[in-house]
Amino acid sequence: MLNSCKNKDEKQQETPVEVAKTEYTSFGNTIISDDAIEAASMASHYKTMNVGDSINSKIVATVNKVCQAKGCWMTLDLGDKEEVMVKFKDYAIFMPKDIEGKEVIINGKAYVKEVSIDEQRHYAEDEGKSAEEIASITEPKKTYSFEADGVLLKQ
Repeated sequence: MLNSCKNKDEKQQETPVEVAKTEYTSFGNTIISDDAIEAASMASHYKTMNVGDSINSKIVATVNKVCQAKGCWMTLDLGDKEEVMVKFKDYAIFMPKDIEGKEVIINGKAYVKEVSIDEQRHYAEDEGKSAEEIASITEPKKTYSFEADGVLLKQ
């Protein structure tokens, strides 16, 4: 009997275990996918921050929009109709323009910023919004921002 138990254990050890491996395309500094926090968790952090506050962070989120001129910025979904504006440190990263709806992991500095009317209009132009939509921007607004030094784009 002892011998038959041993055979069962050996068979179990021989069975390979498949581990799902997620593939990413890396942009900017090399980062790893470990220890990224969920977008909803980051949204909670942002709600407690004031203009000028910043924290180092790594976030996993879904892309809402990408700059259609160069890929030089993107917005990410934080849930509850909130989003974060992501720019890239030293203007060193350009994302593909067709990644709306894809998951990314970003590493860098999260902060809260007041965005001027002119800057909002510039982003609206980059998005390809109409002149009427651009003209309707008439007040500065508080935004959740992020300066990323590394990005992983899930394939």
